[in-house]
Amino acid sequence: MELILQVLALEPTSQIFAKEPIVPFAILLVVILVVPILFERLQLPGLVGLLVSGVVLGPYGWNLLHTESAMMPVLSNIGLVYLMFVAGLEIDIQQFRRTKNQSLGFGSLSFLVPLVVGTFIGRFFDFEWNSSILIGSLFASHTLLAYPILSRLGVVNNEAISVSIGASIVTDLAALLVLAICVAIKDGSFSFGRLMTLITLLTLYSIVVLVGFDWAGKQFFRRSGDEEGNQFLFVLLCVFLATVGAQLIGVEKIVGAFLAGLAVNETVGEGPVKEKVVFVGSVLFIPIFFVNVGLLVNVPAFLQSIDTLELTFFIIIGLVASKFIAAYLVKLIYRYNWQETLTMWSLSVPQVGATLGATIMGYQAKLLDDRILSSVIVLMLITSTLGLFITSRVAVGLTNSGMKDIGTVNLTYQNQEENDSSYSIVVPVHNPQTQQHLIEMAALLARQSHGRIIPLAIATAFAHMDAPQLDASVQRSHRLLAKATALSKVLGVEAEPLLRIDDAFAQGISRASREQKASLIIMGWGKRTGFKARLFGNVIDNVLWASHCPVAVTRLVESPKKFQRILVPLENLMTPSLQPVKFAQILADANQAQVTVLNVCERRTSSSKIAWRRSQLSLLISRLALQNPPEIQIIPHENTAQAILQAARLYDLVVLPFIRNRTVPGGLAISDVTTQLAKQLTCSIVMLGEPQRTQDIIVQTEVTSSTTAAMSEGIV
Repeated sequence: MELILQVLALEPTSQIFAKEPIVPFAILLVVILVVPILFERLQLPGLVGLLVSGVVLGPYGWNLLHTESAMMPVLSNIGLVYLMFVAGLEIDIQQFRRTKNQSLGFGSLSFLVPLVVGTFIGRFFDFEWNSSILIGSLFASHTLLAYPILSRLGVVNNEAISVSIGASIVTDLAALLVLAICVAIKDGSFSFGRLMTLITLLTLYSIVVLVGFDWAGKQFFRRSGDEEGNQFLFVLLCVFLATVGAQLIGVEKIVGAFLAGLAVNETVGEGPVKEKVVFVGSVLFIPIFFVNVGLLVNVPAFLQSIDTLELTFFIIIGLVASKFIAAYLVKLIYRYNWQETLTMWSLSVPQVGATLGATIMGYQAKLLDDRILSSVIVLMLITSTLGLFITSRVAVGLTNSGMKDIGTVNLTYQNQEENDSSYSIVVPVHNPQTQQHLIEMAALLARQSHGRIIPLAIATAFAHMDAPQLDASVQRSHRLLAKATALSKVLGVEAEPLLRIDDAFAQGISRASREQKASLIIMGWGKRTGFKARLFGNVIDNVLWASHCPVAVTRLVESPKKFQRILVPLENLMTPSLQPVKFAQILADANQAQVTVLNVCERRTSSSKIAWRRSQLSLLISRLALQNPPEIQIIPHENTAQAILQAARLYDLVVLPFIRNRTVPGGLAISDVTTQLAKQLTCSIVMLGEPQRTQDIIVQTEVTSSTTAAMSEGIV
């Protein structure tokens, strides 16, 4: 009531918000929920939207939010700590160990060269030596924003990419240590003895965190079993204990947060605890931190200051050039080719996590001024866009290291468990309108594979098992299963209906499929809009993320028994993309239909190269040992999606592959081409995704590096 009276009394808005901290928190929640979605629909990163929101709502905009309020500093500092912790948690330690020598080499060069260039720029603009060195260290780190692109292309196991991932550990750690030293000596009382004392404390502290927390985490996780809540709290305790420890020895808290992420990295693994930890940070605290950074930016002053614009220009050019020099030196030392060198350079260009965190800490310590803060934010936006753009262009066609030394792997959909059990297809039934087509498709596949169908109905659980709502849900499920069983009998396929009571549909589907040792899950998808924003909806998204076997998400506009022509577009020629060919051919054999494998290359590709690509693609497909090999078609075109859309007009079904990756935000990596196709195709669609473990096995084939590199030349 008091707040309403203040509004009616026409008090200034800023005074009202200052008295009621819950109001700016509500505004923050609205911003975090709405703004990223709007920016992503505009094909812009949600991160940019959060920064822009901070600028617009801050003291230099509408003056609705303030950095000095009681709430913002606490939440923003937690977000900063969380950001650095997640940066350490997401690093692949195993991959670093495999290429540690090269990673140390590239990491050292990628740190030292930008450090020298950045220090020179700082001195050129009259910053003190301490501040100039800190500016140089801001250049050194890099953020692996392009990992989803690399995962989609199937080249994450390439040595150059593994080295770039490993180098991020070196550059981030070194940059944070420089930050710690610069802040510690900012008062001017620098001495060699104090420096050695600080380095000694840092070394001992790092050993305690990296070794002690790792050991304690493994012991706690082993003894706590499946108590995810306690494990989650233990991880958070490690983060903030490391943060407090860093401050006790006189270094910045983000150093401790990053080390804590590295320490519990292997303990947490890729399980549900990591998912919960990352979820809490990425949904609430980290977005608040980015909004708070936007509050600090004075856009009018930035645009009016020629000196700031010049500094920003030199910082951007210096960063991009120094990273290229480092990548070129690594090329000379380790003899990488130009494509690998440019990929390493593009991966080291984006500056987000460690750079922004160190900038904020330096700004708060009065080592960096408003000019540097504004310049770094512009640097972050430009390098993120530039790095992703270059990676998407130059990483196409890279080969996976180790392919020459690994024997042939059978490219089938069978999991290890399927060797001892029949081919089982789980069909979740919920919508009576799509149920018949799903059962028909499952029947065709099961009959061809001599398998069985498991119609699955999920009844939502309630606290009391005698609840009337549960009885109604169970009865409805029985009706759906009876209809599915009758339809399967008509189609001549064995059906084993299954009713499961579970807390959630996706959870019930994933668990039941695992219990039944399912070989494939077939689900329906009725929506044709909002694909990129919602990605099939929550239920399908969660099943795709959690399931142990391949998942076929279908949009069927006619009966699968009528499919006579099936198209399988391959966006790239890496081996994992051949899995949809196997799926399509099984379905085609059941209908005596024809499968066409389509690959789109650049329009300027010569006829001889097209013929060679066709022969190499035939060789790869021959590894599937299909009784009726598909037709192969190579189309030169400047736009991959448009070429596929034009070709799809003559087909009844299009099978689209996509990557399921549990190590990237959101769990799924859908290419832009696949997104566009799913929106515009008018025929039936099957989106086929496989578990990450299957992809890791499949990618290890006997295809030589030289062959695959030549095949991939000119791919869009």
